[in-house]
Amino acid sequence: MSTRFTAAQLQNLCRAAIDAGQEAARCIESVDRHELKRCFKDAGSTAASQLVTDVDMRSEDIIRQRLLTISESLDIAFVGEESCLTASVDARARFEKDYFWCVDPLDGTLPFVEGRPGYAVSIALVEQSGQPVIGVVVDPTHQTVYHAIAGHGCYRDKLPLTQLKTEEASNSLLVYSDASFKTHADYELAVSALEQCARHLGLDGVVFNYGNGAVKNACKVLEARHACYVKLPKKEEGGGSTWDFAATACLAIESGGWASNVHGQPLALNRRGSTFMNHDGVVFASNKEIAHFLINAL
Repeated sequence: MSTRFTAAQLQNLCRAAIDAGQEAARCIESVDRHELKRCFKDAGSTAASQLVTDVDMRSEDIIRQRLLTISESLDIAFVGEESCLTASVDARARFEKDYFWCVDPLDGTLPFVEGRPGYAVSIALVEQSGQPVIGVVVDPTHQTVYHAIAGHGCYRDKLPLTQLKTEEASNSLLVYSDASFKTHADYELAVSALEQCARHLGLDGVVFNYGNGAVKNACKVLEARHACYVKLPKKEEGGGSTWDFAATACLAIESGGWASNVHGQPLALNRRGSTFMNHDGVVFASNKEIAHFLINAL
């Protein structure tokens, strides 16, 4: 790395990301879902990953414009989910600059279109090495803001997330999953590993939660005391992309939670060849004990 931002610069960048995310969230919530323009992009292998609306595009444009001035002054690239799939310049920029913004302007488009909660705006600042240094997530439904800066902790609405972890109503391991998890070839093996993990922790069992996008799944995990979110490796393209996990990986690290691939290695947030994560899967956990058990069992 030829550039290292100061603590003051990182604070300014984080504030800019929060402002951009909140403006995008307000735009998302102002939309009449009956008037959405929908289409399907050539990305991933599920309807949830392929669905895109004009609101996704509008949200990304808002974030790009709000970050433009500070990005130009500090020579930061911009990689957004919608533009990265069509603009080769944006796709290459993440390998040419010391830092890049990694943006999912509307993660969880499917629940958004269906009028359900579970969607969010996600903005991360990532080093060229793939290390996330800023993570910002805005939940438009509840106007909740999560943010983290490397080495400075994780916060939800300005309060330390470590102080806000909830006590679960049931004595169970909470598992947050995508709908595609149930159709994976190793689904039964994974369920067995999750049940073993629950017994190891002295819990009564496992409770599955479906319906959120990847970003909200990770946030739910980090807010709980005994929870995880697992995406198993698969051959076909998909498994989420860099922008689905960059911000929440930073939140996880700074909150004392866990984010890695299924082998326990850091997420490859800037790998060449593809932004997809299907090659080695994803594990988020509310603590290291859960993560280590699952990594060894899966």
